[in-house]
Amino acid sequence: MTGLPASERAQAAAIQHRLSDGLASIDPHHRLLGRPVAYRIIDGTTLEITYRDVPGIADAEVMGVKRLIDADCFCTVSPQTAETVIVRFVVSLK
Repeated sequence: MTGLPASERAQAAAIQHRLSDGLASIDPHHRLLGRPVAYRIIDGTTLEITYRDVPGIADAEVMGVKRLIDADCFCTVSPQTAETVIVRFVVSLK
């Protein structure tokens, strides 16, 4: 996340920290916990968080992640394989 202004870099780091600390409490079925996750900055103003190999996700879990993120964001769920989905959160860092 180098090259970002300090405030956006700090916000992205705080989101990562909140997710790593709080995911276990909002993900009782471990649908996201322990799955491959990638963080990517898009256009210097948006953080994309992508969970892969997710067996499924409930609305309550999505809402829990959004509460942990604590910023304007939206979520998409798309098929990855016949048994798994990709769950992507897009967060505005502005």
